[in-house]
Amino acid sequence: MTMMNERPDRAGGRERNEGHEKARLLLVDDDSQILRTLQATLASQGYEIRTAPNGLDGLILFREWRPDLVITDLSMPEMSGVELCREIRAIASTPIIVLSVREQEGAKVAALDAGADDYVTKPFNIQELKARIRAQLRRQGAQQAPLNQSVNAGDFTINVPEHRVTVRGQEVHLTPKQFDLLLYMAHSPGKVLGHRDLLSAVWGANATGQPEYLRVAIGQLRKKLGDLGEQYIQTEPWVGYRFVAEPEEGNPGE
Repeated sequence: MTMMNERPDRAGGRERNEGHEKARLLLVDDDSQILRTLQATLASQGYEIRTAPNGLDGLILFREWRPDLVITDLSMPEMSGVELCREIRAIASTPIIVLSVREQEGAKVAALDAGADDYVTKPFNIQELKARIRAQLRRQGAQQAPLNQSVNAGDFTINVPEHRVTVRGQEVHLTPKQFDLLLYMAHSPGKVLGHRDLLSAVWGANATGQPEYLRVAIGQLRKKLGDLGEQYIQTEPWVGYRFVAEPEEGNPGE
């Protein structure tokens, strides 16, 4: 892996990790040099690191250790990164960042479909990777904060502390990113929200150039919302999406 030179932070010392200095990071890659480089770099930032050489070992370690964040390659023996994402997402909402030399949009979509939260193409800037790690940990911490509130909008009840969504009294099971996306849109019912606005709010400022993140998540969310999915989340061509909490049945969303 080729990385750009790491630059010290302005204070001249070790970067602080936004209150996550002891966060546990699981690194999964079949390239031992990449694992050594990342382990040394991220451990120097105060993270607790464990590594696995393939997806299967990574899954076993994940179940035993329960890390706060996973960074995984895609192409690996025993179990691919996409399969690992699916297995982790079936049992936990832990943030997952995928590292891969693949640049095709199809690879990104497959990883995001499997539950990945972010995608970084090799070679990458180590400072950017560290920033994305901090961003994912901040969001995970915010999700776990005790917020004693619910959002009620039309057909929807969104219970924030319990991370539960019901639509017309029926519970809908969402992934963390789908939940974040729906919650953000539910705060502005009837308002058109732009692509960049949604990407920045849910995935962070670094994701505003990754429209496939949003496209995949919207498609998944609509499917889970059932027959009225495209009416609840309506497309505004070339602009973004509009959340309609109580649509008129039979009114198309496209």
